[in-house]
Parts: sequence; C-alpha cells; structure tokens
Amino acid sequence: MATVGLVVHPDRLQAAELARTAARWLLDHGHEVRLPKDDAGLAGLPAAATDDDAFPDGLDLAVSLGGDGTMLRTVDLVAEEGVPVLGVNVGQLGYLAAVEPADMVHALERFLDGAFTIEERMLLRVTVESSGVTSLALNEAVVEKTPMGHTVRLSVWIDDTFWTTYAADGLIVATPTGSTAYSLSARGPILAPDLLALVLTPVSPHQLFDRSMVFGATTKLRLEVCGPRTATLSADGRNLGELQDGDAVVCTGADERARLVTFEPRDFHHVLKTKFSLNDR
Repeated sequence: MATVGLVVHPDRLQAAELARTAARWLLDHGHEVRLPKDDAGLAGLPAAATDDDAFPDGLDLAVSLGGDGTMLRTVDLVAEEGVPVLGVNVGQLGYLAAVEPADMVHALERFLDGAFTIEERMLLRVTVESSGVTSLALNEAVVEKTPMGHTVRLSVWIDDTFWTTYAADGLIVATPTGSTAYSLSARGPILAPDLLALVLTPVSPHQLFDRSMVFGATTKLRLEVCGPRTATLSADGRNLGELQDGDAVVCTGADERARLVTFEPRDFHHVLKTKFSLNDR
C-alpha cells in the first residue's frame, strides 16, 4: 500500500475534479490518500484532510494538480522529506508538469508499478539573517521595492566579499529551473535545469551595470537593504515578510533536491521551443 498526497490548484475546477478522480482510484486500489486541509475542502474530500506540517510525513508520492505555481507549492510542502512529486498540468505553461490530465490515472499506475524515473532539480535555501527564518525555493527568491514610484537600494556580498550596491526595483536570485520564470522576464539568461548554479538578476536597475551574473551553486549571496525604503522578500511567490534598513537575506544552493517524477526523457530545449512558439520559425 502506498500513501499519496494530492495538492490542488485553488481556482481551477478541473483540478478539484482530478483530485476526486485520483482519490477514488487510489482508495479503490487499497492506497491511502492525503490532502492539505484547504485542498481537501476544495476537492470535497474532508476525510483525507491533514495539517500542512504533517502532510509530507510518510508520503510515497505527492501529486500536483494545477500549473507551475501548484508545482512550486507542492515542492515546498514535501522537499525537505525527499518526497517525489508528480505534476499533472492543469495550467497554461506547464514547464514542470510531466503529465496531461487525461493520462493521470495511467501515470499513477506506472508510478506504483515502479516504471518511472526521478529528475532531481537544485533548490535554493533562503535565510533572513535577523530572524533566522529559512525557506526552500525551486524557482527563485526576490527582494523588491515596496513604495510605488521608488527604487530600493540593495547591497550585495558574494561569499562575504562586498560586490556593489544596486538601485533597482529589486533583485532576483534564481535557480536553473527558475531561470525561465521571473528572471527571464527581467532579461536574465536561460540555464539548463540540470545545472547547479545561481543567477543574480537585477529588476529595472537605475545604473549602468544592468547584467545578470551566474555563480556556482555553493556561492553565498547576501542581499542587504540600505536606506530608509523597505523591501519585501518572497520565495517562489510566497511572501516571507518585509525587510527594513540593515536587514539582510542570504541565498545559496540547498542540500535538498526537488525530486520530479518523469516517465519519458524530457528534452528541455524542445519544451522551450514549444512554449515560446519557436517551432514555426
């Protein structure tokens, strides 16, 4: 018997329907089903509800039912326990999800039969110095301005050596997986997802040096707020709070890995061509 967790997109009816379908199939085959409390309410599966903190305990598989944002939330819930994640694409871009809705039950069968592979992705560890609050991120950490119409000043240290101070809308520290997310929209480079690296990308910098920089995964990047304007910190879209003058965030590669379930080799460059409509050129 396997224990399978389901994570549901909050605003897509199809995701809730798929959760009910998956739960019914799994229970009929003698497996245990578990959902975070809010997701269980959305899917109409109250008997399977559990607290977020207890959700990953003993899980054999976590199934993400949504888009890339739901995948990020699922990875955040289970990464520290090393639980593999299967993404079912109920979104638009679907960079991370390996399975389409019509193939979900077959994918569950294949996983339970052991006919799958695990693709490991680097994670970012984000730590707020003053509070010790820490978080993992599959895509990126972002420190950005809060006042409208103003920049924020952020000093950067590279492995404890001062680099420079940016006046910008914000700074992004991205993983290779996250290089095709917010960092890309800020004109950062695209990295193959199997690399181990960090990308530092400024957002609308008000200075001559406006380039992204790529570092090794073990590099420690420290971002400190300078001056009276506050900033906000987020990790994979989760707000981690406000930063005041002198507050600093440290980002580096995590020891943990996101473990994504795949069934056939995925050609990253083919996916990239498809998502950017390059096949017709």
